[in-house]
Amino acid sequence: MHAAGGLRLDYLSAAEYRSAGRADVLGVAAFSGPPAPAAGTGEIPVAEVNTPVLLGTAHVYEVWRADQPAESGRRNRVRFRRSESLLFGCIALAESEAADGLPAALAGPSALHAATEEAYREIRATLDALGYPHLLRVWNYLPDINRDTDGIERYRQFNRARQEALHASGRTLTGNVPAASALGAVSGSPLTVYFLAGRNAPAFIENPRQLSAYRYPPQYGSHPPVFSRATLLRQRDSLTLFISGTASIVGHRSIHVGDTAAQTRETLANIAALLEEANRVERAARFSLGSLACKVYVRRPADVAVIRAELTRALAPGSRAIYLQADICRQDLLVEIEATAMCPLKADA
Repeated sequence: MHAAGGLRLDYLSAAEYRSAGRADVLGVAAFSGPPAPAAGTGEIPVAEVNTPVLLGTAHVYEVWRADQPAESGRRNRVRFRRSESLLFGCIALAESEAADGLPAALAGPSALHAATEEAYREIRATLDALGYPHLLRVWNYLPDINRDTDGIERYRQFNRARQEALHASGRTLTGNVPAASALGAVSGSPLTVYFLAGRNAPAFIENPRQLSAYRYPPQYGSHPPVFSRATLLRQRDSLTLFISGTASIVGHRSIHVGDTAAQTRETLANIAALLEEANRVERAARFSLGSLACKVYVRRPADVAVIRAELTRALAPGSRAIYLQADICRQDLLVEIEATAMCPLKADA
């Protein structure tokens, strides 16, 4: 997926990744095990995410490129690569490492809380130091996301720690917040976060069919998740829409509980609503279901054929999707889809 003058997103197999050019690569997320990069790619930050690939190749590489020269660097545990206007970064932090590295008074109520706060503190410090103040899109992967530890579900622990870390750094917690996803990873994996940031602020898009996540009622936890349903980045020659992890939620309630096909259709209806809203907000946009690159998270691997069939019926032939096994933030949700859409801008737009 490529928009002239802007970002490019590719989903590649291991062989494709090794043979592809890398001069314009900002960063990579590798799914289902560590990558096998070709010689000379050591400076490219790679987020290693332990979520099994369900269809096709055993390894998938999500490759972000920019039509600008880029340089690599590292600040504490954040590895990054930046162009003039964009930065890709990643950090992986074992919970035991975070808890052991902090005084007891600062370690928070759990090891996951400590790891999350530390990861977000380092991310914000990196962006502040380098001058990329606007988080555009964040991907979070934490093991055992639905398990209760320390008396509370781990996803709720993560939400509390993320909110506290952002608040401590002076960031807003509602409205102008990045698109994001939070998924489960294989037990024993570190907390892994990767992100895109920019020098210019995006537009923040909410779904008319859903309550904004940061306004969820207390039944979903004492600290609601801090993300927008989508963010829209306008560059000189292109538009990029980052759609957050989206599921079968209307208002704030999960619907079609137990019905995988119906949940998939409802999820796609929510994505279609976001595309329509983005086209309304940005008059030059022409986003459609045919312009999407989708990452599909499947709770139960046996459901992948049903989910794939629904996507094949709904999406245009130009859309692309990869399928990963991952637990989802609510235990009654069986599928979650995130998407990226790109389109060029006309010269007079």
